[in-house]
Amino acid sequence: MITSIRRFIASESAGGIVLALAAVVALVVSNSPLAAPYRQFLELHGEVRIGGDALVLSKPLLLWVNDLWMAVFFFVVGLEIKREVLAGELASVRQALLPIVAALGGMIAPALIYVALNHRDAVALRGWAIPTATDIAFALGILMLLGRRVPASLKVFLTAVAIIDDLGAIVVIALFYTTSIAWPMLVAAGAAALLLALLNRARVTAIGPYVVVGLVLWVCVLKSGVHATLAGVITALAIPLHDADGGSPLETAEHALHPWVAFAVLPMFAFVNAGVSLAGLSPGVLLEGVPLGIALGLVVGKAVGVYGASRLMMRFAGAALPGGASLRQFFGVCVLCGIGFTMSLFIGGLAFAAQDPVYEIEVKLGVLGGSLIAGMLGTLLLLMDTNRTQG
Repeated sequence: MITSIRRFIASESAGGIVLALAAVVALVVSNSPLAAPYRQFLELHGEVRIGGDALVLSKPLLLWVNDLWMAVFFFVVGLEIKREVLAGELASVRQALLPIVAALGGMIAPALIYVALNHRDAVALRGWAIPTATDIAFALGILMLLGRRVPASLKVFLTAVAIIDDLGAIVVIALFYTTSIAWPMLVAAGAAALLLALLNRARVTAIGPYVVVGLVLWVCVLKSGVHATLAGVITALAIPLHDADGGSPLETAEHALHPWVAFAVLPMFAFVNAGVSLAGLSPGVLLEGVPLGIALGLVVGKAVGVYGASRLMMRFAGAALPGGASLRQFFGVCVLCGIGFTMSLFIGGLAFAAQDPVYEIEVKLGVLGGSLIAGMLGTLLLLMDTNRTQG
């Protein structure tokens, strides 16, 4: 189990560095003479036809990445959630209680801050969930760069909080960011999900059948109006944790896909979504309700929510501070939870789809600015504590 966690953390931390580089490249390119080719790249058209015109999937590259590539990311998230619930840090109520409550606090406080700043703008209110996310790749990447100066218990805590956070984001997307429903396709998606459950019930341990049915499920969910990435989670939850020979199909799939997600899917997502032109923008834009609500939600809301909820659990429910960690280190990790990059951008794209393009710019400014500040503050707090301890 410990080896599994170490492999997971190592993959995510290295992926976080690549993810950051992809975001930086997107920002540089979108504000350079290459801006026009960059936009043309995002609009490259791809089309899949099955049975003539019976099934047509026609999208620009940006949507192929956000709908299909990110379904693979959500598939891995689903595998991580199932593993942690059945055999990991969330396997018992006692183990899971602190990160669960911390994650809930870290979702509620940022949302309240965003709503307080945007309650008079009905369109802006659609983005209330944007600052509730934590980007596990970036946050763990910073912790790993600090090395042994940060206790391993804090890395496990951050991993558990981020995984629960992802689960909360999945629920939010399903409930609040679903467009009009095409009921026949939703029924077909339900049938595909049932077939996945039957495969699991029949103790089918080969991954292939789940992938085939999962692709069918993805198409049905896409056509139903519910966001297609949820098909990845549903498929993942059907993968068996153990087989008759003592192996783990779930962990095999997770380990096989982690490098692809960390070094291809997420960097590509960052590259196609983080590009924002700063031409003509004044500093005053950062004080608009959407970017300010997102940035404050990530920097202040996440830290207050995660730390405050955790301290309440420690005081009134007997929860303990992660082993070997000081309160300052713990608070530093809570601040790092405000790095919301990947999921925040993803939710922002859903929240303001078909709205004025200015919202897209404001979302990116708020997410990038808030995540950068949270990362810098969290790192500074951790460095201050480790320097004091070592001195």
